[in-house]
Amino acid sequence: MNAGIWELDLHGKNVLQAKQEVDAALKKADSSVYRLRIIHGFHGGTGIRSMLQEEYSYGREPKVIRIQGGVNPGITELVLRDY
Repeated sequence: MNAGIWELDLHGKNVLQAKQEVDAALKKADSSVYRLRIIHGFHGGTGIRSMLQEEYSYGREPKVIRIQGGVNPGITELVLRDY
């Protein structure tokens, strides 16, 4: 993992497992981490992508300032701080 960007590969996980893994990563992330890159896949990952939008946008999680889609539709990035 890059010091500034952590990647979480959630392929094969259901929505509950994915949320638990994202929550754990957010809890562990210190000030050196400015982005969580969530790899959820495109064809089977739309449930996880929807969960990320619902659970981590609009100020629901204090560490997340915004959510960005990646160039790849199977990737969603949680921005923790601007660099």
